[in-house]
Amino acid sequence: MPQAATESKTAAKAPSRKTATADSVNGKLELSADGSPLATPDRSPSQRLEALKLANAVRTERASLKRDLKAGRIRIETVLLDPPECVHSAKVADIMLAVPRYGRVKVTKVLQRCRISPSKTVIGLSERQRRELVEALRRP
Repeated sequence: MPQAATESKTAAKAPSRKTATADSVNGKLELSADGSPLATPDRSPSQRLEALKLANAVRTERASLKRDLKAGRIRIETVLLDPPECVHSAKVADIMLAVPRYGRVKVTKVLQRCRISPSKTVIGLSERQRRELVEALRRP
């Protein structure tokens, strides 16, 4: 039997996957064997309440930080170099938009110049990205 025919039969007998895993690149949902989305883990009402309290505390603290950035009481460089926990999951672009004289166009240009994705979170910045971004923001 020719080698090509043997390879195609072997490939056809490869076991199929029963479940699809979450794909962080394109945001696909995790699916069960029958193709339906997998259920989220069950949480008790007290766990849900605790998570909600934590999320609200983070939102409140982040809003306060943005007000301080807007009023000039805190500098963006300080936030980027030593980020408080409330901004770890915030997008860099959203934090930059709170700075006076930085609108969508200027923020996009600065991020492109520093080779940073608009969806990058503050904690997800590499040292190079953080350093370049702080340098770019210090320029007039």
